[in-house]
Amino acid sequence: MKARSGRVIILAIVVVFAVMHPANRRAAAQTAKPVSGVPVFKVDPFWPKPLPGKLILGELGGVYVDAQDHVWIVSRPKTLTPDLIGASLKPPTAECCLPAPPVIEFDAAGNYLQGWGGPGNGYEWPDNPHGIFVDYKGNVWVGGNTTRKDDQIVKFTNDGKFLLQIGHAGKSQGSLDIGNLNRPTQVFVYQKTNEAFVSDGYQNRRVIVFDADTGAFKRLWGAYGKKPDDSASRTRPFSGAGSPQFNLVHGVSISHDDLVYVSDRLNNRLQVFTPDGKFIKEAYIARGTLDDRGTAFGVAFSPDPEQKFLYLPNGASDKIEILDRKTLQIVGSFGRGGEFAGEWHWLHTLAVDSKGNIYTAESRGNRVQKFRLTGFSPAAGSPAGS
Repeated sequence: MKARSGRVIILAIVVVFAVMHPANRRAAAQTAKPVSGVPVFKVDPFWPKPLPGKLILGELGGVYVDAQDHVWIVSRPKTLTPDLIGASLKPPTAECCLPAPPVIEFDAAGNYLQGWGGPGNGYEWPDNPHGIFVDYKGNVWVGGNTTRKDDQIVKFTNDGKFLLQIGHAGKSQGSLDIGNLNRPTQVFVYQKTNEAFVSDGYQNRRVIVFDADTGAFKRLWGAYGKKPDDSASRTRPFSGAGSPQFNLVHGVSISHDDLVYVSDRLNNRLQVFTPDGKFIKEAYIARGTLDDRGTAFGVAFSPDPEQKFLYLPNGASDKIEILDRKTLQIVGSFGRGGEFAGEWHWLHTLAVDSKGNIYTAESRGNRVQKFRLTGFSPAAGSPAGS
């Protein structure tokens, strides 16, 4: 009897360890019940917690969630007006406030962990930071979008030590220049090849790829995988054939199944490529929108194994579009413009954590917000071109 009990205990221990093993947890996730319905979100008005001391955020140029579910933002101290930072003036004109550091890390609970960034020795800090990405090694990448000043991206360690600069301020020779950028908006480091994909950008009309360690040029492409042409018209076609060129390349992200999603903001569209730049397909996001901000500001993926949904910030309408990733059809949306919690003043970028929660950054509202995933509702889909 005792021997049988011992075998039972040993068998139970083996089963527990088998379930707990990371490889088996991943396998279980892959065979989990498919996501059904459309995600539903609710704003968390108490996230993040107040910044320490008298720190205050400027316009936000980007937000990203790292592998630890820590949330990173890049702020623009230069956008703060004197009435907001009276305590920093000489002499001080008020008790509050002080510009927060450009790069800020929060933990999952919304606590301020650290801040750093700005001009320093050995690199050219972007005049107006745009986009932030934390790669699989924990390094932090930042771009910028000031005309004739931000022709570079910079890479730092997790705690702000300078590692690499690609391009140099004021040196761009256009979209065929392989050594410089021109107002780059976002970096995405593709772990499988250790390559940095850059959406480049406000002035250039391309995606360009570099070695993430050395900065060596790899390849570039424009809309539909063709050669970019800076002389082509930037007139926005709202019907008929799509523009043969990008028109404000505002974001780049890569899915688990190796598809590159490029946000062509002013052309109101999303284009999909292979990592080598072969065009796959496209979808328009409220194509008829006339607002000069455009609609396709970026893209982030739901965290389920299939990454069933795409979340896209529609900056012109200050709302988040929810797309089925396979069909690129819009299946839902939420949000509106405004100043209250859950609303946005110039919704700029977004990111998603491992639990499916969304974090948004505003370039006029000067804030980061968290939207908790609360469940799923039946789809009420509409075509992505509507």
